[in-house]
Amino acid sequence: MAFDYDLDYENLDLREHPELYRVGKGEQGVLLVEPYKSEILPHWRFKTPEIARESCDKIYEMFEEYRKQDDFVGMDMARKFIQMGYTRARRYTNYKGGRKYNEDRTIKERQIDPVKAESAAIFKKKWDEIREDEDYLKRKKEHQKKYG
Repeated sequence: MAFDYDLDYENLDLREHPELYRVGKGEQGVLLVEPYKSEILPHWRFKTPEIARESCDKIYEMFEEYRKQDDFVGMDMARKFIQMGYTRARRYTNYKGGRKYNEDRTIKERQIDPVKAESAAIFKKKWDEIREDEDYLKRKKEHQKKYG
């Protein structure tokens, strides 16, 4: 089921109401779902490989803590931030300043930044690990079956 953008996320605690959470596709809702956004976002960084590694490790640590708490929504939100670490670092790898389009809406020429590429690779490795995590996949399937 698609992520529901019609909910009042500013006033909704999805830890208290996990039944309202929809996985959606990719990173949908990553900057909306509370209290997870406020817990994870301060740790999300990718400017250098060192910063990306520290960020990715911390967010994955949170993923594991959410697992221990039997909190699938937290696990999935941590996964989304790790995925977004990869996709945003790739954007900055390919386009200086992270902007893909020129002012006239034409696509800029790619300028590969090897530092950002390394940052992206750090997040990608952990994202791939989560996507193969049998327990995470089982919990995801159960949540989707139960709530949509």
